[in-house]
Amino acid sequence: MGLKIKKNDFQTAIDWLISSNYSVVFTGAGVSTESGIPPFRGENGLWTKYNPIFLDTNYFKSHPKESWILIKEIFYDFFGAAKPNMAHKIIAKWESQNIIQSIITQNIDNLHQEAGSKNVIEFHGTSQTLSCIKCTNQYSSSEFLENLPPRCPKCNGLLKPDFVFFTEPIPSKIFENSIRNAARAELFILVGTTGEIMPASQIPFIAYQKGAKFIEINTNPSKYTSSITDIFLQGKATEIFMKLDSLLSRKNEKKERYS
Repeated sequence: MGLKIKKNDFQTAIDWLISSNYSVVFTGAGVSTESGIPPFRGENGLWTKYNPIFLDTNYFKSHPKESWILIKEIFYDFFGAAKPNMAHKIIAKWESQNIIQSIITQNIDNLHQEAGSKNVIEFHGTSQTLSCIKCTNQYSSSEFLENLPPRCPKCNGLLKPDFVFFTEPIPSKIFENSIRNAARAELFILVGTTGEIMPASQIPFIAYQKGAKFIEINTNPSKYTSSITDIFLQGKATEIFMKLDSLLSRKNEKKERYS
């Protein structure tokens, strides 16, 4: 796969969606930018405005209040105001229709779940819960953000968001589940990801090695485009998913009419 790229071949993409027995959607920051969440890297990315050192585990432990002020501002006050867009909603719709079977996301914003998706693997974790770095007890983030830094009510240990910081490994169960789902994929749909973030960027190659077909939805070519992508649908995620969903509905209506 990925040797002869078909650009904007929506009809073949629809045929693949219909015929695949196990389809996986793999999302990056690009699917959430249309909900008002900026990317971390690149032009106008968050790291052009903030020093990312506050997400270093050692800095977090030694400067908990300074880190938590920025964590709350970015991941709870700012991200918390975002709502699922049409891409999130159509992905959830397709899951409910058994068109896709799994979502692997690099995002921590919970927008897939808010849109209604159920089988979501959060590769980099979630902002919805906090865990004590001392006793490991877990809590809902909504209950502990009034006083910074938040402390564990049982042992007074520092609470940390349950998403992966820069110096932390991906939890083994999450990694293994991602690999297992990628290996099962007959169709792998890349959405809004550049392929630059390790080790998440390696997950699609698991599906590639197992012979999956690849549809890529991106505004610009990524590191996957010339290597493993079969069909490149260029544009905003919301617009591409709306077009695909419309074509899919029309094809199903036509099939029912003549069946």
